[in-house]
Amino acid sequence: MSLMRLLAVAGTAIVVAAGMFSGAALAQTSEDIAVGMSLFMRKADCQACHGWAGDGRKMDSQMPDGANLRALTIDREVLIMTIRCGRPGTQMPSFERLAYSDGRCFGLKQADLRARSLQMPDPAATLAPSEIERLADFLLAKVVGKGPMDRAQCAEYWGSAVEACNELPR
Repeated sequence: MSLMRLLAVAGTAIVVAAGMFSGAALAQTSEDIAVGMSLFMRKADCQACHGWAGDGRKMDSQMPDGANLRALTIDREVLIMTIRCGRPGTQMPSFERLAYSDGRCFGLKQADLRARSLQMPDPAATLAPSEIERLADFLLAKVVGKGPMDRAQCAEYWGSAVEACNELPR
């Protein structure tokens, strides 16, 4: 095989491989994680239902009970889809503005949700695609599948031992 043909084949293989991994998560920076935590705590207000630690111990008794995210085993793709589209028929809202406008979420539109009596609560705010990704990065780095929170995890979660950590087991 000539050198030019070999380089062409190798180049094609690299392009194909890059395409296969384009949807894969890139390494998150500490800034990505911090942005995601801010979205969780403030803009999306996930803590209102899921608790500040994501353990289902909600911050607002008026809000629906959220899942214990620390006990979940879920991959990034499914997590992003859940944030984008919510969970029809539950209290998990969709955070993407156009989620049910064109069938992009579970093949359903607003009319389908109404016809099936699948109520969706309004989110605290809608999120841009990049914000949904940062929120997922944070959740996967600090919450999802991490098990019950203890004092050491709490200090790592917040960046230092805060008052809330004192209430947790060692």
